[in-house]
Amino acid sequence: MNGFRAMLGKELQALYTSPLAWAVIAMFLLLTGYTFSAWLIVGQNASLVRVIHQSAVLLLLFMPVITMRAFAEERRHGTLALLLSTPVDEVAVVLAKFLASLSLVCAMLAPTLLYPVLLDHFGHPDWGTVQAGYLGLLLLAAALCALGLFLSALTTNQLVAAVTSLGLGMLMWVLDSLGRMLPAPFDVLVVNTSLIAHFTPLSVGVVYLSDLGYFLSLTALGLLGAVRALARP
Repeated sequence: MNGFRAMLGKELQALYTSPLAWAVIAMFLLLTGYTFSAWLIVGQNASLVRVIHQSAVLLLLFMPVITMRAFAEERRHGTLALLLSTPVDEVAVVLAKFLASLSLVCAMLAPTLLYPVLLDHFGHPDWGTVQAGYLGLLLLAAALCALGLFLSALTTNQLVAAVTSLGLGMLMWVLDSLGRMLPAPFDVLVVNTSLIAHFTPLSVGVVYLSDLGYFLSLTALGLLGAVRALARP
């Protein structure tokens, strides 16, 4: 446990001392803040649904940037073998990087909690919808983070890790459009693998156990894949 805490502290320090992390947070808040202000002031719309959807798209774009260096950089510099020779096992290493990356998402989302507070002064937001939307964002971020770590563990090039992670995320995001064009029963199978098909109900305040199970299963598969990928020479 002490080894895991030390590993997590090291990852947090490396992440938050990187200018890239602060650039990602700044761009995320700038874009979501613009959308929130435009819909509140110009559109006179006291709802966070559009901001939640935009945040999901931004996570799709930014998570590959956050996770691309996790293992690819370690492999390229030859420090991965040294890391794995410590008393901490592969599972702890993956979890430390996963929690550190996910903490950055929490740091991105935390300031946006001001939005529903402001809405409360201009209208009567549905707090159940707000809570479900943020839950959806955290689950989506966890799934994308796990997949990004898995792909980063497969390569020595962080740009390759970022591009493949972005490509996989975008493919899984638009799969519902492809699925709706397929004949039964393939339409249901393909749509049910789409990220947006499971995120959309959460973004409007509807929580299904199937959607929670989808994101948790995807996260677990990504983390398991990352652990297995560390065994590669």
